[in-house]
Amino acid sequence: MTSALITADPQESFLLLIDIQERLLTAMPDGVQESLIKQAGILLQASNALEIPVAITEQYPKGLGPTETGLLNLSPSSPPIEKTCFSCAGVDELMTRLRNSHRRSVILMGMETHICVLQTALALQGQGYQVFVVEDGVCSRTEQNKNNALQRLRQAGVIITNTESVLFEWLADAKHPEFRTLSKLIV
Repeated sequence: MTSALITADPQESFLLLIDIQERLLTAMPDGVQESLIKQAGILLQASNALEIPVAITEQYPKGLGPTETGLLNLSPSSPPIEKTCFSCAGVDELMTRLRNSHRRSVILMGMETHICVLQTALALQGQGYQVFVVEDGVCSRTEQNKNNALQRLRQAGVIITNTESVLFEWLADAKHPEFRTLSKLIV
């Protein structure tokens, strides 16, 4: 099976938001913060409507602050999981939640692309998960670091996608009962 033929299946998907924290957001380039929050919000809303499990991580929240408030409000049933390791695959609570979901595809969004997102994607792929990294839903302090990470992930066979593709792959058909509501999120 080649990665070019794989799409995000709503029955197999698990959405993971990595470290979208208030203080860390302020270190991102101008305009990037708003875009990241918007894209993550779209897939959080879709996950809620389509009953796709979600997990949110926070890297050392004492230093980097809590998850962005608007995102927390969109996912009240998924309290953030604190971590200090860069790869989310090293967090027992998260991995237990993922295993218990019986989902095999993990959709990744968050910060920073070249550190926590990269290490998480490679580790999950190494454990047999199909990993999707949402290109317009990840960022780094520099575009060069983000691009380098995305290139490495592509070379490793991780699927690089975007918010709109994931949303419409989850819907699959304009006849889907949530199509009218969720397609309005893309503006």
